This record gives sequence, structure tokens and C-alpha cells, in this order.
Amino acid sequence: MTQLVSIPLAQAGDHQVRTSAAKLRAGVVGLGKQALEDHVPGLLDSEAAELVAVCDSNGDVLREQQFKLHVPGYTDAEAMFAAEDLDLVVVCTPHNEGRHVVEAAAANGIHVLKEKPFATTIAEAQQLADLCEMSGINLMVTLQRRFNPIYTSFTQLADQIGVPFMVEAAYTLHTPDPSEGWRGSTQHAGGGCIIDMGYHLIDMLLWYFGLPDRVLADMSVGARPDRQYDAEDTALIHFSYESGLYGSLLLSRFIGPKSEQIRLIGNKGIVHLERGRIRRLTNDGQVVESLSREQAWPSAAASQINHFCRVIEGLRPNVSGPRENLAHLSFIQSCYESARTRSYVNPKELL
Repeated sequence: MTQLVSIPLAQAGDHQVRTSAAKLRAGVVGLGKQALEDHVPGLLDSEAAELVAVCDSNGDVLREQQFKLHVPGYTDAEAMFAAEDLDLVVVCTPHNEGRHVVEAAAANGIHVLKEKPFATTIAEAQQLADLCEMSGINLMVTLQRRFNPIYTSFTQLADQIGVPFMVEAAYTLHTPDPSEGWRGSTQHAGGGCIIDMGYHLIDMLLWYFGLPDRVLADMSVGARPDRQYDAEDTALIHFSYESGLYGSLLLSRFIGPKSEQIRLIGNKGIVHLERGRIRRLTNDGQVVESLSREQAWPSAAASQINHFCRVIEGLRPNVSGPRENLAHLSFIQSCYESARTRSYVNPKELL
């Protein structure tokens, strides 16, 4: 792949000098929907980082974003890393390409904010975790919900519902054609709704309750029998803990409308978390208290970037580092193993 020559508004050498001592220099690799709707706006709104370069293998997409963002553009990540004096890079590539970009960033001493998933298998995750430690770079997986007060309030309300015994979680949206693009291919995506969109809800479950002791999963690729794809469109996952807590997680990239929720039931009440709203209810469904936040996602993206900059500077803990995400991959891999063998799997045994 070749580097685009077009570098608007400045000469190449100008980008070797910091424009602001207070801000870290950031690049973005992969200019798909997630980057353009989330990470690029987050960088533009960040008080700790500035966007100085972008990279995408699609030349047309790259030229369009160069024009809009007024930054240098590259079709090859390694070329961007060699030419630009970057402190960090946001990686938003197809899942099977992420490892290569992380390795190239590590070789150049560039810190990585990695769009989920961290890796496609637990073995790859272990290897990348070792690489980050050996190279001395910080890597944080993009899990924006951890920077949204609606989600951070969950444990505070959960402490007020007595002893929890059941969890119901679901994240669904409608993709008309699950075979479309690289997400329909397990070879490129590592799987379907579990490892892709499901990563966020899995993160919430692990954050709130820890890694379960048993996982039983079923999944399908049958939502569109007239299409050819092998990445699951829908999955139903049952999980349980030795403590007695048990629950289910429904994931689908075909069932509309878009919906996201976690409902925790205790012997003295219920906590119901939805996208943009969290409520505590009595067991008969009466609302005790409620918290809502409108249009929170751009703010959460900027908060995430600001936090990562402070991680790089040694001022904040890394809330979603490589070692922490090994649990996510063990949960995900246990789901695929359970569906394959039609039996319970203990994800802790995969670590």
C-alpha cells in the first residue's frame, strides 16, 4: 500500500513540532462509522489531545476526511507512524487487522487507544498484553460506557436492593443484511454479535459482577437464510456464579429496534439500566429514583480520550488495559466453545 502525498495546510516537517505543549498528538487508523461518529469528534472536543493525522486504506474516504479535518492523511499505518510525531493512536480497523497496527505502534513507542475488541482470541490477547508490557506502551480498549455517569451509578443503586439473585441483559439492533461487509465474516471479525457489539455489555457484566463460573451459549446465523455469512447474528448466553447470582444475555444484530438494558433483581428492589437512563424500583415495579442523561455519547468519547491522556502521563489508572481485557476474551471464547460443544464452560479455566 502506498502513502498518499496530499498533506494540506502545512508542510510535512511542520508536523514534527508540537503545536500545543498541553496536548498530546493523536492519529486515527481506520475511518469507518465508529471513528467518524465517535472517536474523531471526541478528539476534536478533547482538552488533552489534538488530532494531527488520519489513516485509511480507502483513498476516497481518506481524501474526503483530509479535506474536512485539515490534517495529513495516509493509506498505510506504518507510513503514518514513521512520518508523524505521534504520542497516541486510536485504532478502529477491522478486528483481524488490529494486531498488526498495535504491533507497529508498539515498535514506534506510540500509545494505543484500541476500539473493541482487544483481540480476536484469548491467545492473541495474551500475546498483545506481553507486547505492550515489553515495549512500555499504554493500551486502553475503548469502552465508553465506563465514562458515562449513567453506567457508573449502577453499583451505587445496586447496593440499595438487598441481595441480588438474577440479571437480565440485552443489546439488540437491526442490521438488514448481516452478511454485508467484513462483519459478516468470522475470518475478518473473529465472530459476530458476541465479540463485536456484545463486547460492551460483556464489559458491563464483568465490571459489575466479575467473571462468571459457568457459561452456556446458543447462537444462530439464520436470520437471513438467503445470505451467506458465518458470523453469528443472534446469541443467547446464560451465566452463573458460585455466589448464587445467575442471569442471561441476549445479543443480536438483527432484532430491532435498537435497545440496550441491564436489569438486576434483588430481594429488596430492582435496578434497571437503559441507554441514557437508570432507575431503582421496588419489586412491584414502582420507581424510587431515576437518573437520565441526554446526548451523552460525544461527551463520553472525549472523557475517554482525556482519561487515556492522563494514563499516558501517569496521572490516572488504566481502567481497561490489556490484562483486564483477558477476562473479556475468556468470556467470549467460552461462549463460542459452549455453543460448539453444547455444554457449560468455565471461562476462568481459559485464563
